[in-house]
Amino acid sequence: MIRAFFRAAKVENAKPPYDTIHLKVLYPAKMSGSQQQLAQGIVPADSDKAPFPVVIFFSGINCTSQMYQWLAVQLAQRGMVVVTFDWVAENLPGIFSLTPGVDIAMWAPDKYGTGSTASALPTLLGELESLQSEGVLAGMLNLQQIILGGHSAGGRIALENAEPRFFPQVAAAFAYGAHNAAPIMLGFAPETILPLPSSLPLLLIGGTKDGVIATSSGQYGLSSDATTAVVRTFHEAITGGRDDTYLLILEGANHFSIAYPPDITTASPFDLPATQPEEAIRSLVGETIGLFIDAHVCHKPEASQGLESLLLGANPMIALLARK
Repeated sequence: MIRAFFRAAKVENAKPPYDTIHLKVLYPAKMSGSQQQLAQGIVPADSDKAPFPVVIFFSGINCTSQMYQWLAVQLAQRGMVVVTFDWVAENLPGIFSLTPGVDIAMWAPDKYGTGSTASALPTLLGELESLQSEGVLAGMLNLQQIILGGHSAGGRIALENAEPRFFPQVAAAFAYGAHNAAPIMLGFAPETILPLPSSLPLLLIGGTKDGVIATSSGQYGLSSDATTAVVRTFHEAITGGRDDTYLLILEGANHFSIAYPPDITTASPFDLPATQPEEAIRSLVGETIGLFIDAHVCHKPEASQGLESLLLGANPMIALLARK
């Protein structure tokens, strides 16, 4: 059984009314028949599966966290606590949107790499400390096994902040439809790929029909195709050398294949149609992410074998696979 509850938290230095994050926390639960459960609907966590590693998921810009609930539920079914959130803020001057929390100032050429680019992450980590001390998850969180994940701009934030110098409690990161090309408008030379932290396990997933990456590639001086930015990020931004960093390009997957259902009224309108069944794509994405975390964060031997079997087997949905 997977249950969830909500929290709200203030972001330090953010200006009201755009200073509040709303969190949804999903966790493995176990019915108890207690009076609190009957009266308030509060179901205890399944303590047999504790301590829980924690996944913090960063949505794409103007993408509600509900789009990723299918993935959050799958990961929680594996014995993880998953935090998704919604935050309306001013990403660019005069432009308000749902945001994963992007500190654009830290992307500047003279600042990149000197500090965190995730303006929401300190608040989220603070909330996890509170959850560890009170409520249904008290004492059940493994706060030294925090995994950052995300989609699109949120995926970039996840990858950039898997940095023990900034957040020593982070153990790994994964991203879908994300890359680390440098925006020309910030003063970078065209085709610049910014370095990523490389001391933790990383998983990059992309699709051959990613119309959003293809359409926006000109902002980075790259060719207008769906995969170049993601592939170059894997090869040029990450040092590797431990066999725990993966690149997976899915044949026929588009930018919003990870989002179900996508909100076409707010999310980017430039995607291409997927050419594989969406349910099959999500199944492969969810299984890959789950096995990646189980293998490289939870260190389950059977997960390592399962991940290799899943990715190395003959699968027409895998267009490109690399590991380093």
